[in-house]
Amino acid sequence: MANRKRKNRTVIGKLKNKNEMPGAVTYKGTKTSQVTKLEIIDFSKDHYNQFDTSNIEDAFKFKSTDNVTWINVNGLSNTKEIERLGEYYNLHPLIQEDIVTTNQRPKMDEYDDYLFIVFKMLHYNEEGVFVNEHVSMTMGKGYVATFQEADGDVFDSVRERLANSKGKIRANGSDYLMFALLDAVVDNYFSVIEILTVKIEQIEDELFEGSPEDDLIQEIQKLKKEILRIRRAVVPLREVINRLEKTETPLIEERTQNYIRDLYDHIIQVSESVEIYRDMIWGLMDMYMTTISNKMNEVMKVLTIMASIFIPLTFMAGIYGMNFEYIPELQFKYGYFVLWGAMILVFFAMLYYFKRKKWL
Repeated sequence: MANRKRKNRTVIGKLKNKNEMPGAVTYKGTKTSQVTKLEIIDFSKDHYNQFDTSNIEDAFKFKSTDNVTWINVNGLSNTKEIERLGEYYNLHPLIQEDIVTTNQRPKMDEYDDYLFIVFKMLHYNEEGVFVNEHVSMTMGKGYVATFQEADGDVFDSVRERLANSKGKIRANGSDYLMFALLDAVVDNYFSVIEILTVKIEQIEDELFEGSPEDDLIQEIQKLKKEILRIRRAVVPLREVINRLEKTETPLIEERTQNYIRDLYDHIIQVSESVEIYRDMIWGLMDMYMTTISNKMNEVMKVLTIMASIFIPLTFMAGIYGMNFEYIPELQFKYGYFVLWGAMILVFFAMLYYFKRKKWL
């Protein structure tokens, strides 16, 4: 009852948050941090500069440069810092609100000077716990700004390509950087799916062994929740990338559109895999219940056979255990041994019958 009241208070709290003024920059999450950390990478084909800072004003001087700048913000709880950065880059108040609203569904908004994209970054941490992190991204002329809840992400491959000038990323603009970051997120979805595949196969092996552990149902339930969270992240992002592919904004060059089309093919593949594994996990639940039912049937079969064997023996013992004075065989000298012999004969005869019927 206490847990139910606690959950009800949580739901009521969420409903109250929805009554706030539109555009109110209020952090809705659990990963609070005292300091907002910025990672700034400024680059061009022949230039590269990377540094970390905690001063939000350090990002202001890169707005009007000829280079491309990636501003990666870690920590959303310090909303005043988010507002300062948003005001300097002319981000709409509703965009600033969505940046710190961690339960925001993946989406894309188009403005004259920039694009705003919300997506979920999925991964398993070192302890094997599934992590679903809210990430926002704005892309304008000459800059990309990403906003994360905490340190740690899946963008290391992009950082390496920028630092070592690998591929085309340094020779292209902010639109290609936006594509590269989204591509890193989608590629990591494949890694999450691979881990999920291993978990499903392990549970299947345990079920096929015919002796599932008692906590296996909890593992299946945990997988169900994980696949639903993955699906809630992947399906809306598929819509976002599809819209991104078809948009006619001047912020995205034609050559980048070709890469976005390829990215859309990847997210479609991830989405199809998620649907397949979702059905497989539901099948695991049915398989578990079937296995438990089969075990119960085996137990009931053994008990039924034992009862069937002893029913005639109990009948015979009951007949000769009655306290009547004139039982025909009562005075028979070898009656005790004959009765035992008859009971043993019936016992083995029934065993033979059950064996022949393949019930044993």
